Amino acid sequence: MASGVSLREPVEADVESFFRHQLEPEARRMAAFPSRDRAAFAAHWAKTAADPSVTRLTILADGRPAGYVACFSRLGLREVCYWLGKEFWGRGVATKALALFLDRVQERPLHARVAKSNVGSLRVVQACGFTIAGEDRFPDHNGAPVEEFLLKLG
Repeated sequence: MASGVSLREPVEADVESFFRHQLEPEARRMAAFPSRDRAAFAAHWAKTAADPSVTRLTILADGRPAGYVACFSRLGLREVCYWLGKEFWGRGVATKALALFLDRVQERPLHARVAKSNVGSLRVVQACGFTIAGEDRFPDHNGAPVEEFLLKLG
């Protein structure tokens, strides 16, 4: 696993990095998630910051903001998600960050959704103890089908 990975509360300066990360075309394709323009991204970030049921932490890799990890409620389930800047991929940063996050967030069960085509993210959540509990299919923002694994921890 990656060394030099830690978590901290997000600060305003992190948001610009997070905005740039979600603009990366390959990341959007892998996550099967559309990017937001600056105003929509800022509004979403502010909305989640104001929601006491959302836990969000900045992922630091060697002291630099590498992305974020979060836990939130959707359809009555507690889900985790993360987003990592492309320059930090393939170094074990996501796995280490999610493991650290799961040490802090003790509630169980937790759920995750991973596009079937996103093999790297599937490996991350499985390395942290999530198991495949089902599958889902939904249209992406262009109407193309996206197939996901539904995963559960504890």
